[in-house]
Amino acid sequence: MDRIDTMKAFTAVVQEGSFTKAADRLGLSSQLVSKYVSQLEEHLKVRLLNRTTRRVNVTEAGRAYFERCQQVLIDIEEMDNALTNLSETASGLLKVSAPMSFGIYHLPSALVQFQQQHPDVRLDITLTDKKVDLLEDGVDVALRIGQLSSSSLIAKKLTPIKLVVCASPKYLAERGEPKTPADLIHHNYLHFSYSDLGAAFGRFGEHFSALKIPSDLACNNGDMLVEAAIAGRGIVVQPTFLVSKALRSGKLKAILTEYTPEPFGLYAVYVHRKFLASKVRCFVDALSQYYGKTPYWDAIDD
Repeated sequence: MDRIDTMKAFTAVVQEGSFTKAADRLGLSSQLVSKYVSQLEEHLKVRLLNRTTRRVNVTEAGRAYFERCQQVLIDIEEMDNALTNLSETASGLLKVSAPMSFGIYHLPSALVQFQQQHPDVRLDITLTDKKVDLLEDGVDVALRIGQLSSSSLIAKKLTPIKLVVCASPKYLAERGEPKTPADLIHHNYLHFSYSDLGAAFGRFGEHFSALKIPSDLACNNGDMLVEAAIAGRGIVVQPTFLVSKALRSGKLKAILTEYTPEPFGLYAVYVHRKFLASKVRCFVDALSQYYGKTPYWDAIDD
């Protein structure tokens, strides 16, 4: 059993949602793809996929393995590309989409450094919190924050994005500081409208996602919600790259610290990797090195 071939087959099935489509993409028979996945499950001693006559569903173990498996395959291909493309020079127009607030506060210096290293690359940056269609909009690389769902796109994790629950000292003095998740039902939640309550609080655990937390303010921009929290309007759940300065200055206070949610991730998302343009590869590698496993805004706090 070739482990790489079985990993490629499993990853393709998850991304395409079927054995037939995965086989077409890999240039193999559906029977062989099914055999590869079965061999992988037998080797791991765990079921990765639930198969029915109509659809393929990924198990919890399969989802965890898929995320690691995809990253391993990306690393292997990047290693090959690094050797075969040493003589290639990154050049041309690179179209990038990035989240609004993150792009304003934490992208400019990374872009300057990238273009100093690759002066032949011209950048066209679009800042938006909406998910763009890479093919339809002609985007080479999209930076996205969250827990990405399976898709035919390639996603490389660049850095973790920590979340924190916080409110102003004024608000907490007036309304009291919640000590447990259940206390949140007596408070006002400032809601990021591109994310439902389950996405915001579900990552804290099941006891959070089941709560019905009141909210009288929703906005599609995290900066406005942070400012509303500083003004004493309510409680926010926002990434540390937005609230770290307010936390250090005392304008906001972190609460429910014993229930810190799992981090999201900042991902570079792009279309197929076969014949990946050097400008894309160099850009993704540069951002990965720039932000690292502990991004600078968290390193300051630590």
